[in-house]
Amino acid sequence: MRLDKLLCNLGVASRSACRDILKAGRVQVNGTVWKDGSKNVPEGAYLSLDGKRLDTRLSRHLMLYKPQGVLTAAEDHKQKTVMDLLPSCYTALGCMPVGRLDKDTTGILILTTDGELAHRLIGPKFHVDKVYEARVEGLLEEADILAFAEGLPLKDFTALPAKLEIIAPDTGRLTVQEGKYHQVKRMFGARGKPVIALHRLSFGPILLDKELSPGMFRELTGEEAAALYRAAGMEPNE
Repeated sequence: MRLDKLLCNLGVASRSACRDILKAGRVQVNGTVWKDGSKNVPEGAYLSLDGKRLDTRLSRHLMLYKPQGVLTAAEDHKQKTVMDLLPSCYTALGCMPVGRLDKDTTGILILTTDGELAHRLIGPKFHVDKVYEARVEGLLEEADILAFAEGLPLKDFTALPAKLEIIAPDTGRLTVQEGKYHQVKRMFGARGKPVIALHRLSFGPILLDKELSPGMFRELTGEEAAALYRAAGMEPNE
């Protein structure tokens, strides 16, 4: 990849600003100053800006603890989105949320630069589990467990069979393999038990890191990323 394009993709600066940075001799490739942005950077090359090494990975996978009151969207001109919680370099790399959590829903949100991975993780074909904890109005009962297991008919589709565990009279842990709009809330609503609070505990093989507080994020480890790819029936791309 051209050096100026790589710097831009990494979120260093705009393409024109990157050209100025290069002309100033601020960028080194494998210890040598490069001023020509049209030159292709060798794979695995060591890049530095003002003497500080640049992370040149274009593929990134994140875990974010989504807080309440934040939209799961790339951008919104009126409300705060999950992308506003991340450094701008991730936006420059094209890191995007996998699926969505409602504004008032909390918990684990996966973000990735790999569009095919995201597509597979949210589709029902690969049976990737998403586990939620829901507190509802009313009391959960055995009949609810059976209804969820059979597949709940909703207005516009029938939800796939899901596993409901009752962990308190008004709280259930639900495992689903699809993620249509407001689906979990609609499923409980179909049983006459509106959701008061909803929290996602895990996405596929990835559990929400207990060290994260709402609004915090971290990159997935190599093992975690590989597990996501396996869950999606893919080979890791890095």
